[in-house]
Amino acid sequence: MLIAQYVSQRLFALALLLALAACGTVPVATPSLPAAFARAMQEADIPPSAVALRIQDLEDGVPLVSHNASLPFQPASIMKLVTTQAALELLGPDYRWTTRFYTNGVQSDEVLQGPLIIQGSGDPRLAQEDLWRALRHLRALGVREISGGLVFDRSRFQTMPENLPAFDAQPDKPYNALPDALLLDAKAVNLRLMPDTINRRVTVFSEPALFGVAVIAPTLTGGDCGDWRRQLGLVQEASVLRFTGSYAASCAEQRLAIHASQLNHVQYFEAELRQIWSELGGSISGVTREGSVPADARLLLQWQSMPLSEAIRDMNKNSNNVMARQLLLSMEAEHGQLPATPEAASLRVSKWLAMAKIENAGFVMENGSGLSRTERVTALSMAQLLRRAWRWPTMPEFLASLPIAGIDGTMSRRVQSLGVAGHAHIKTGTLAEVVSIAGYVTARSGRRLSVVCMVNHANANSPAMRKGIDAMLESVFENN
Repeated sequence: MLIAQYVSQRLFALALLLALAACGTVPVATPSLPAAFARAMQEADIPPSAVALRIQDLEDGVPLVSHNASLPFQPASIMKLVTTQAALELLGPDYRWTTRFYTNGVQSDEVLQGPLIIQGSGDPRLAQEDLWRALRHLRALGVREISGGLVFDRSRFQTMPENLPAFDAQPDKPYNALPDALLLDAKAVNLRLMPDTINRRVTVFSEPALFGVAVIAPTLTGGDCGDWRRQLGLVQEASVLRFTGSYAASCAEQRLAIHASQLNHVQYFEAELRQIWSELGGSISGVTREGSVPADARLLLQWQSMPLSEAIRDMNKNSNNVMARQLLLSMEAEHGQLPATPEAASLRVSKWLAMAKIENAGFVMENGSGLSRTERVTALSMAQLLRRAWRWPTMPEFLASLPIAGIDGTMSRRVQSLGVAGHAHIKTGTLAEVVSIAGYVTARSGRRLSVVCMVNHANANSPAMRKGIDAMLESVFENN
């Protein structure tokens, strides 16, 4: 009798639940979340629907926590991990980019009677010192004067319109640099501001120095330093970096990195090349133009980049967006048609995910960097990617590219006082209304786990939520 009554009650309860579900009134149960993380969500007023979380064992792939893991979220910069692993597999860790210097003229004594032709390969980390060494090699070949001008071959990548709006309406920010086959120094300018109280002025040192680009310093003032960046009043013009504001002497020496938005890729490369060449005692006459390497050109010299394994370390530890975009396009340039386009490169990565048997439902890649409002990925996909990377032969290169919690990169100032410091490799991601992490934790017990967390909400970047994510990493370290 008691058994029959119990069964009857259970059947009634089940029928009631089914009826309520049909009416859409049953609350959706959420999987258990780490306590500190759940408290942080509550404090930040972030609902469970705005969070995706996947914590799983790397050996057997069994999830410890899986919350909204199959729903696509905006990933921000953890999307770089997809680009990284795809490149390690499709290009290889020792892949290098080669910038080549040609001419179809003749050399008479110290004069190159013809153009210097520079062909870009999409090197994501071509820097001032690389160009300086290459041009020193050219001087060692006996060339002092280039009489036929400069020709830039950017045909490996589709050239992007120069008037594209900045991602967040801040064109001076370095992360807004666009990809290019002849990208140089990420089209950045690093300014060092030094107050000179004796001469009552501010000295501004530009690195790199750009030929024909003047820098007009801000006015030196007294008082508190305050928000010195805002007070500078930077205005970029065609051939001038002008500070219309002031700089307090109490600020001492400060550094400011900007994106040279007033120059296109050709103008920036030309300005840096002409500056270096003049410092090496050379001269250039003739016009600068774009074009392809002609059939009758001969190779003068070439500059080979750092290997991919080093490039991804720079890219991920510092979350460099334009490097990720260069890397994505390089995969298509190497295996597809030229010029490489973001659309074709993104499709290639999607096909690679399918080949790798990584869940790609809802996957959207726009540029491979995460600096996007359209890119989407699931926590499940990211967890599968992390497990594949862990088991792949290039695991050491992949792991070495991630910031070490509490020690370097974008994680250098986080979890420093927690036990997890030094025991996790974590890639971070941040956009307005988006915060994310993805990577590996070695628990105190020695157990290896992957962690993926994405928060898409207006309060995602609140101090409470960031503290909660750090507490969640500590919980994974201590309790597994």
